[in-house]
Amino acid sequence: MKLTFFGGVGEVTGSNYLLESEPLDPKDRPTRILIDCGLEQAGHYCEDSNFEPFPFDLKEIDAVIITHSHIDHIGRVPKLVRDGFKGSIISTPPAKDFAEELLLDSEHILGNEAEAKGREPLYTAVDVEDALGLWKTIRYHEIKKIKDFEIELYDAGHILGSSFVVVSTTESKKDKDGRPVDGAVKKKIVFSGDLGNVPAPLVKDTEIVNQADYVLVESTYGDRLHQDLATRQDLLENAIEDTVNSKGALMIPAFAMERTQELLYEINSLVSEGRIPQAPVFIDSPLAIRLTAIYKKYSNNPEYFDAESLAKLRGGDAIFDFPGLQTTLTTEESKMINDVPMPKVIIAGSGMSQGGRIMHHELRYLPDKNSTMLFIGFQVQGSLGRAIYDGEKKVRILGEEVAVRCRVRSIDGYSAHADQEGLIKWLYPMKDSLKKIFVTHGEPEISAEFAAAASDKLAVETEVPQKGESVIL
Repeated sequence: MKLTFFGGVGEVTGSNYLLESEPLDPKDRPTRILIDCGLEQAGHYCEDSNFEPFPFDLKEIDAVIITHSHIDHIGRVPKLVRDGFKGSIISTPPAKDFAEELLLDSEHILGNEAEAKGREPLYTAVDVEDALGLWKTIRYHEIKKIKDFEIELYDAGHILGSSFVVVSTTESKKDKDGRPVDGAVKKKIVFSGDLGNVPAPLVKDTEIVNQADYVLVESTYGDRLHQDLATRQDLLENAIEDTVNSKGALMIPAFAMERTQELLYEINSLVSEGRIPQAPVFIDSPLAIRLTAIYKKYSNNPEYFDAESLAKLRGGDAIFDFPGLQTTLTTEESKMINDVPMPKVIIAGSGMSQGGRIMHHELRYLPDKNSTMLFIGFQVQGSLGRAIYDGEKKVRILGEEVAVRCRVRSIDGYSAHADQEGLIKWLYPMKDSLKKIFVTHGEPEISAEFAAAASDKLAVETEVPQKGESVIL
């Protein structure tokens, strides 16, 4: 097999890997599949690099396997189709449902950003619909044959319907010098996608694989350990109590998918247990509201929801609703939040403050010393959220210079990514069979630190690949 790293290396966005088979019959064309095709993001929602032509022949790609529906893993799929891809796109059913909403929402943002730069958008809503026409779904552990490859999806425990991908193939045996000899050998490679922070509300725990020859593993939080579930609940409780007591606004920039639903689940528990004072809680994100409806669609399905959530639902607890919760679909409803007296809690996108309604609330409440900015997710270098997180006292929002006088807090435990300990734990059952670990999807210094830790603890050869690098497996 030949593996090429076209994205998701040296950065935490833009995941895109090409895997090519070595047919048993040399006259046959290799099977070529992509694992993810994500948007590269940093200081902008869409970096200029996304507009470059794909570095492979789209007509020779047989399929795209989607690990999950975050934009940094699916954001260039419509461009792929627009530029000529005709193969299959494959994911779990929830991942496809989420992708439709997220890609259409992204198309709107991309259109606005392209207009501001005086260029054509990366893709249109028609391209999204064309991509969905090629999109097929499979369940976890349903074997999908794609010519020389067998594909199996495992639950990654990251977000609802997320997967890591196990690809198996049979190749000719070779001697130590690489020359073909009689016989055949089966090879297995695992693409982690994004792995979950176990245990997490709503979704089931990350599954494990006991044997593989090669593995690509993400390293977003490969240099740290997360707070445990009880600690993060306490920190959320404290942030709400402190902001309510000081009569301020608690702003939480949150990704519309998973993070918002986890927050609803947690706040619902805090309200039910009487642990926080009463205050209105606004979900100020049309996308989050639509995605929550998809969560409700799958909420009685034990293939996707964990046992605790299922038990609460079957006991009559509306885990995505509680007294004081208000949703604001329209712009007019969003603006009316300004007229609601303090204190209040506002959950809005985007998760890194790179767009969306959260920016309007930041413009209004960042200068307020009684208010709080609470980060519950990774803030990529160059983003507005990262600048505030890093302690900048003045930032530019919507063309205005804004003073940051409010409290700034963070809760790492709400990350949907596994930490260093979780990543090592996931790799451990494979260690005796692994020939090499490729560390991907992380900022360079973090990937390097995790690679050193994995090599030390697992005694397996570990590499941090470079963008565009190809390796023969």
